[in-house]
Amino acid sequence: MTSTAQAPQSGARTAQPEHLGHVIFIAAAAAMGGFLFGYDSSVINGAVEAIRDRYDVGSAALAQVIAIALIGCAIGAATAGRIADRIGRIRCMQIAAVLFTISAVGSALPFALWDLAFWRVVGGFAIGMASVIGPAYIAEVAPPAYRGRLGSFQQAAIVVGIAISQLVNWGLLNASGGDQRGKLMGLEAWQVMLGVMVVPAVLYGLLSFAIPESPRFLLSVGKRERAREILAEVEGKEIDLDARVAEIELAMKSEHKSSFKDLLGGSFFFKPIVWVGIGLSVFQQFVGINVAFYYSSTLWQSVGVDPTDSFFYSFTTSIINIVGTVIAMIFVDRVGRRPLALIGSVGMAVGLALEAWAFSYDLVDGKLPSTQGWTALIAAHVFVLFFALSWGVVVWVMLGEMFPNKIRAAALGVAAAAQWIANWAITASFPSLADWNLSGTYVIYTVFAALSVPFVLKFVKETKGKSLEEMG
Repeated sequence: MTSTAQAPQSGARTAQPEHLGHVIFIAAAAAMGGFLFGYDSSVINGAVEAIRDRYDVGSAALAQVIAIALIGCAIGAATAGRIADRIGRIRCMQIAAVLFTISAVGSALPFALWDLAFWRVVGGFAIGMASVIGPAYIAEVAPPAYRGRLGSFQQAAIVVGIAISQLVNWGLLNASGGDQRGKLMGLEAWQVMLGVMVVPAVLYGLLSFAIPESPRFLLSVGKRERAREILAEVEGKEIDLDARVAEIELAMKSEHKSSFKDLLGGSFFFKPIVWVGIGLSVFQQFVGINVAFYYSSTLWQSVGVDPTDSFFYSFTTSIINIVGTVIAMIFVDRVGRRPLALIGSVGMAVGLALEAWAFSYDLVDGKLPSTQGWTALIAAHVFVLFFALSWGVVVWVMLGEMFPNKIRAAALGVAAAAQWIANWAITASFPSLADWNLSGTYVIYTVFAALSVPFVLKFVKETKGKSLEEMG
């Protein structure tokens, strides 16, 4: 393409920003939406049994209340691209921050189960928006040489959000005497757990006022000078700004606001590249990663682990998650996206297969036999480690950069919506599947981890080091 040929003229591919710390701050602020996703995903883990007790509901109904937020996520993700193209990436983040805040307050003060479910849908919509805008915005402002590492901030924020929520839950649980329904500040402990999310939600909103709009959006609405200023700010003044602006404008020249219609084509409804994005999203969820965070305490208790220890094991899993994410951030721009994904797929398949084997044994005195118990515990951590150092980061990075400019926002919205629907399917089905056969459930997850290997080899192209204008 012409835009690809012009890329070296601007110097964008090797650009070094003069103030890398400022670019890191911009990416971190945008990734706060990921922090809120991680926090919201995991905070409910500490409230599950209290909600079951307060509203006297069975496992199936409880699973729907937990999972219903993911329907909101899918809707938010599917519509965020159009909203972002119409009013800008920053304004979209601000709307999400307001919805996060409203959801946190509503979830902390429900008067019925359906009311709690409604506020979780509102929060889910905000998470869906943030999940699309975060990676897209970071990909658009990050210098190509740093884009993989900065794009991985989204997943880093998610895993830190998970860990922080577990620490907050543990602290609030201790403050209430170990009772999820114990009184704190005039509310039950689980209500305070859900309400504390107001703090990061407000911070997300405030940070959105401190970062610049995407240069690509500014050029799309004719604000050329402001776009030049931001490109100089994030990619460095040594690049040829005129060539860089021309390069982006050329890529956008025949474009219009991306819409769902732009994604149609090919022999199977969507264009092939859109299906690849959907495939990445679905495989990321169908390996069962969120079971480890939505149901970890309940899962460990079901195989005989003491409730207090189960919260400890859940936290150690979060630490492993963070370690794996840091590994991915170090290597994503060095070894590339595809190699990391393949390494992770193999490691996840091994960990999940060992869990399936361990859970196939009958409980003795309410516990797994010692060998199988330790195998299950270690294998769960191996699975989370390999997920975190690969698919957890790689999928978010690739979804932010793999699509052509013309369809990026809309395609990312569809791929992210597919991710939330897949997440909902796994979250809502796990309690029933576990009651049917816990070992069989993990066999299913193992099969998806194994199938992700040929999927990556056949369909996924490397995007390391390419400018967004080279994507088509």
